[in-house]
Amino acid sequence: MSAASSLTYGSYLHIPELLDCQKPLSGRHDEMLFIILHQTMELWMKQVLFEIDAAQEMIARGELVPAYKGLARVSRIQAVMTQAWDILATMTPADYLGFRNVLGTSSGFQSAQFRTLEYRLGLKDASFLKYQEAGSAEQRAMGHALNEPSIYDGTLAQLARAGFAIPREVLDRPRDQAYVPNEAVEAAWIAVYRDTDKHWALYQLAEKLLDLDDALLTWRSRHVLTIERIIGMKPGTGGTAGVAYLQKTLSRRCFPELWSMRTKL
Repeated sequence: MSAASSLTYGSYLHIPELLDCQKPLSGRHDEMLFIILHQTMELWMKQVLFEIDAAQEMIARGELVPAYKGLARVSRIQAVMTQAWDILATMTPADYLGFRNVLGTSSGFQSAQFRTLEYRLGLKDASFLKYQEAGSAEQRAMGHALNEPSIYDGTLAQLARAGFAIPREVLDRPRDQAYVPNEAVEAAWIAVYRDTDKHWALYQLAEKLLDLDDALLTWRSRHVLTIERIIGMKPGTGGTAGVAYLQKTLSRRCFPELWSMRTKL
C-alpha cells in the first residue's frame, strides 16, 4: 500500500498534534480561547510571510502582474485576522484577570513572526531582536528580514528600472534602517497615478501594497480597541506599555509616499 493511499485527513494535516498544542495553565474557561486565537494568528502570519516572500521574488524579477495574486490573498487574510479580535472581545476584564497571572513575562510584543512581517513590509527596527533568545531560529529569521530589502525596496527598484528618477540614497540605503520618505519617490508615484494607462502594472502594484498597509492599520486599530476593552490603560504582560504603546503604532505607514501623494494628485 502506498503512503498516499493510507493518508487520511487527520494524518495529512497532523490534526492530533495540532490539537495537542493547547495547554491551558489556569483551569479557567477563557484561557483556551486566548491560546487558540493567538495560535491561529501565528498560523495566518506564517501564510502571510509565505505569500509576501513569493511576491517579493516576483517583483525583484520584474514580474509585477503575477505578484498581484499573492498580495491580494494577504489582504484577505489580514481581514480575517482583524475579525478575530471580535471573538477575543467577548472576553470580559473579569474573565481575563482569572488567568492573566499565568502568562508571566510572555507577551504578543514578542511575536517573532509579526516583527518579521513588519521588516518585510519595511518597518525596520533592530531593537525588537533583543526579545528573542540569542542565536534562536526566531532571532535568525528576524535578522535575515531586517538586513534584506523589503518589498517596498524591491518596488522602488522597479520604479527606477521603469525610468523614474529614484535617488541612489534611496536605492542603496542601509537595509536595516527605517525607511525615510523621499520627495522624489513621491513625485514618481504621482506620475504613475497621473498616467495609469502607461504605468498600469506599477499602478496596480501600488494599490495592492496600499491594501496591505490599510489592512495592517485596520488590524492594529481593532487590536487597540480590544485590548483597551479588556484591560483598559493598564500595562500589558511582559512589562509592555499595553494600549499606550499600541496607540503609537497607528501612525506607522509601510509605504508612506503611497499615502502622501494622494493629497498632491
